[in-house]
Amino acid sequence: MPNMKNAKKAVRANAKKTVENNYFEASMKTAIKNVEKAVLNKDKEKASETLKVAIKRIDKAVSKGVTSKNACARNKSRLTKKVNNME
Repeated sequence: MPNMKNAKKAVRANAKKTVENNYFEASMKTAIKNVEKAVLNKDKEKASETLKVAIKRIDKAVSKGVTSKNACARNKSRLTKKVNNME
């Protein structure tokens, strides 16, 4: 346990940031899984709806610094291809 006032504050701040980062990463991954699930069920309408949500969540995670821009672009590209290639 830290003794200095600024070190104690840093511990509190790190704990808060960790919770926020986990939330953004988890919501992003859940949205990606929802799109993939809709693609597997061959539900084009639901897949396109969940794709919009997933793209928003992925962009939000990047803006918060949870993932890198390249990983974001890769995820969005792969999901969009999956939805567009549905029959």
